[in-house]
Amino acid sequence: MRCSHQSAPCCHADLLFYAVSPLQTFPPKLVLLDFGDTDSMPEAIAEILDCYGCLDIIIFNSSMKVKAPAQTVSLEVDKLLMDNNYFGPVTLAKGVLASMISRRSGHLLLVNSIQGRLAVPFRSTYAASKHAVQAFFDCLRAEVEEYGISVSTISHNFISCSAKLRGGKTDKPLGVSPDEAAAEIVKTLNNKRKEVVIAPSLPKMAIYARSFFPNVFFAVIDFASVAEFMDLLL
Repeated sequence: MRCSHQSAPCCHADLLFYAVSPLQTFPPKLVLLDFGDTDSMPEAIAEILDCYGCLDIIIFNSSMKVKAPAQTVSLEVDKLLMDNNYFGPVTLAKGVLASMISRRSGHLLLVNSIQGRLAVPFRSTYAASKHAVQAFFDCLRAEVEEYGISVSTISHNFISCSAKLRGGKTDKPLGVSPDEAAAEIVKTLNNKRKEVVIAPSLPKMAIYARSFFPNVFFAVIDFASVAEFMDLLL
């Protein structure tokens, strides 16, 4: 969370604003959020906005995943994933929008799974929640642009914390490293890019195939071995 202060013209605040060092930072503030309890969100949002009086940047990075055949996943688990992956971020975004609109400034960045763009077997509820939140932020981008608010989405395949050991050699993992993800987040915030995909070539090709050659994509993904390989990448 970061906040900058804007001063009114022709007042003493101008002098204070220009006298403040751009290197000045504020102590961090920890606010606990429970995306599974949307009724508690207004209080948490009020606490966030009370920290420094405004909010410049918010990064949405919540995620909960389940891997199982669709018929074995209970409705309670479906709701739990939707709360954490969709309703939570949406509620938080709506809660801070009024403040950003009034200041005509702000940046909302959604760190989303690449499965918000395509889906593989045994990820039905997870992919559904990621598709939903991707669509919400895509629509929101067009709605708030007139207020000077930026909306970005970063779609990545899985985050790998360490390299995999193969045949006695340590290779670069198929996933995205935490350092790569963090660097892309900073770059996206600086450049205000609308949409970014961080993934190896195969998942990116799958996105294009799903969009332009859906029948080919569905035929390929029907093969169990291909689905299992895609599962390793996503």
